[in-house]
Amino acid sequence: MRIFVGYNKYKRNMGKKIVTMGEIMLRLSTPGNTRFVQSDVFDVVYGGGEANVAVSCANYGHDAYFVTKLPKHEIGQAAVNSLRKFGVKTDYIARGGDRVGIYYLETGASMRPSKVIYDRAHSAIAEADPSDFDFDFIMRGADWFHWSGITPAISDKAAHLVKLACEAAKRNGVTVSCDLNFRKKLWTKEKAQSVMKPLMQYVDVCIGNEEDAELCLGFKPQADVTGGKTDAEGYKGIFEAMAHEYGFKYVASTLRESFSATHNGWKAMIYDGKEFYESKRYDINPIVDRVGGGDSFSGGLIHGLLTKTTQGEALEFAVAASALKHTINGDVNMVSAEEVEALAGGDASGRVQR
Repeated sequence: MRIFVGYNKYKRNMGKKIVTMGEIMLRLSTPGNTRFVQSDVFDVVYGGGEANVAVSCANYGHDAYFVTKLPKHEIGQAAVNSLRKFGVKTDYIARGGDRVGIYYLETGASMRPSKVIYDRAHSAIAEADPSDFDFDFIMRGADWFHWSGITPAISDKAAHLVKLACEAAKRNGVTVSCDLNFRKKLWTKEKAQSVMKPLMQYVDVCIGNEEDAELCLGFKPQADVTGGKTDAEGYKGIFEAMAHEYGFKYVASTLRESFSATHNGWKAMIYDGKEFYESKRYDINPIVDRVGGGDSFSGGLIHGLLTKTTQGEALEFAVAASALKHTINGDVNMVSAEEVEALAGGDASGRVQR
């Protein structure tokens, strides 16, 4: 009996089961701040929206599972291995198809923005079938399911998979979050809204910046973000409207002040249907790599909402986590919960830890 009680206590202290689904891609980036036309070599890493979120959640001690489809060849296996080395569970990854999606990244500097070129058409997950996944089995025992607007944008088949996954999550009592993540190189706002609006019925926690909210759902904040001016007050009206229309339990948005490619202001806001909370602001200068910044926010928010007492504490964790991501090369946020807590608690000195 003592062993049984101890086991239950151990189980309660374990991380939550978190499932994310999407595409992991091969990222080919120019070294440093060189341009595509200058480079003779590329740096190689693997990443993608929901995969990045899974890595963050695994770093915070959760049982993070990533769902996708990858070819059986060595590049597909390398993508699987890249997840495993960060502790992400790959049990639900289907194998098959012809190719891994690729994206090319040119990292900007000062007034020159970063640039992404996609080469992801006909990837394995874009052409996956419902028969590749048993979503009820995948969602069994899960606490959280996360997806982003990138996944339904890659193909109609992928959009159908998202719907099936959300339905299974709801049948199994799983909290569902969505990062709206509009990508103009993948679809139009008309197509996005025709797909995304019906999917919102399954979403409990909606995450998205000002562009995402407008282009995916038709809500426009009063904010001049391109001009580097982000007034949190301009978001309150659309947060209330979004929560009212779709029944979201939480609406959250990062607020990025983009002064240059290498200097941003960074904070966020969350609304639980009753109260708004605005986080502290971070001045990030210089930015090392901002790709995956939003994903690291999503991963931090999921952890925060699962483990913190208030939405304010959850948001401060998420913002601190994503601020740290801007200092790390690659797609994924390689920080521990303790490191995030230290920054959220006020230690932004950057002093050597001995």
